[in-house]
Amino acid sequence: MTDHVAVIGAGFAGLCMAIRLRQAGVTSFTVYEKGDSLGGVWRDNTYPGAGCDVPSHLYSYSFAPRADWSRAYPLQPELLRYLEECADTYAIRLHIRFGTEITTAHYDEAAHEWELRTADGGCRRARILVTAVGQLNRPKFPDYEGLAEFAGTSFHSARWDHGHDLTGERVGVIGTGPSAVQFIPRIAPQARTLTVFQRSPNWVMPKWDYGYGPVHRTLFRTAVGRLAFRGGWFAFGDTVLYSAVRGGRLGRLVEYLCRRQLRTQIPDPALRTALTPDFPLGCKRILISDEYYPALARDNVEVVTEKIVRITPRGVQTADGTEHVLDTLIHGTGFTATEFLAPMTITGRSGQLLREQAWADGAAAHLGMTVPGFPNLFLLYGPNTNLGNNSVVFMIETQVRHVLDTLTAMTREGRQETEVPARAFEIFQRDLDDALRTTVWEAGCNSWYKTATGRVTTNWPYRAARYRRLIRRL
Repeated sequence: MTDHVAVIGAGFAGLCMAIRLRQAGVTSFTVYEKGDSLGGVWRDNTYPGAGCDVPSHLYSYSFAPRADWSRAYPLQPELLRYLEECADTYAIRLHIRFGTEITTAHYDEAAHEWELRTADGGCRRARILVTAVGQLNRPKFPDYEGLAEFAGTSFHSARWDHGHDLTGERVGVIGTGPSAVQFIPRIAPQARTLTVFQRSPNWVMPKWDYGYGPVHRTLFRTAVGRLAFRGGWFAFGDTVLYSAVRGGRLGRLVEYLCRRQLRTQIPDPALRTALTPDFPLGCKRILISDEYYPALARDNVEVVTEKIVRITPRGVQTADGTEHVLDTLIHGTGFTATEFLAPMTITGRSGQLLREQAWADGAAAHLGMTVPGFPNLFLLYGPNTNLGNNSVVFMIETQVRHVLDTLTAMTREGRQETEVPARAFEIFQRDLDDALRTTVWEAGCNSWYKTATGRVTTNWPYRAARYRRLIRRL
């Protein structure tokens, strides 16, 4: 049996694609999900304090607004529940094959179809292949010497061990990124001691999180009220936060808020110095938290800035010779964001391998979605479509709309294939690289935005609104 469309992944992007396909009258499609349930990152990341750093009314589908969000920034259980409700409301579960991991995808040029192989040896076919696996789905572990020799309990924040009690333990955390900023305030009161190993400090701006009350809920029952919040936050992201990414004047307001919060929440001058970044605001992802700095200022918390040289059976040894003895070691070290579509093997025309050959110098796609030599393949949340200033759900919806428009055009014109011309791809990539060179991401800091060679392959360098305008012009 050949589906019209195959979708890989049942997170925000995959569900959006599935819902929009059904709404467009397309019923011949299957969503392949390697997990036993839907939700993507919001299924996997269940660490204490896990939540979104984009306001709820913006980090949700425009076609599925919700009036009863509990707070400005929803936590993981509420976001997962939202996705589950969307899947049920739009009858998507019947199209999802859970526990089915796609390992290879090969384009059959004669049949104009994609042949999909699963981890259990199965084979499926589809005319159109849409990948929706995201950028933050594979945990990244540090490559320190002796990592496997630690005798205590060790786990990654994206695979949190909820059966392990941290109460009264000597806990170490490697990494101070977005996940660590959320779980450190939750575990600091439990631990006897908490040692935070910081490679470099981050810019942290106030979150100003708050719960929604009766007045808010009354307002959100109206379309005008929901649109006002959604539009207001979108405009803030595409002006003030975008200015920070571009090193503009409005971005100085964000830097002022970050410095002010650091100054007021960290009274110790030495600790404050250790937590002050030496790179421009926005070079690494701007973190949002009201609780992170107070947690680091606790008497039982120590911030270690010495370089880690090895992991020992008893703990972590740093460059100054100190061995930090630990009972539990938590890796808040993020994800392999630049290794797009790994570990899948995708083969296009003439046997060309996507990651190994077409992307030998780093992942790239026309508007983050299509690659020459790989017909009928669309990438959702692909290369250079992540945002440092706005909601990625907006980008996903824009991409899904483009896929649907393309499918409609193919049917209308009687075409069996669609493929981006190499010339269009090259022009787009050249313009994109020129734009990236003018952003703060190129300021010299190390971040998950970059490959090992320093190329930014994750982020979109313009305003989110410009992305939608470009898509509509295609």
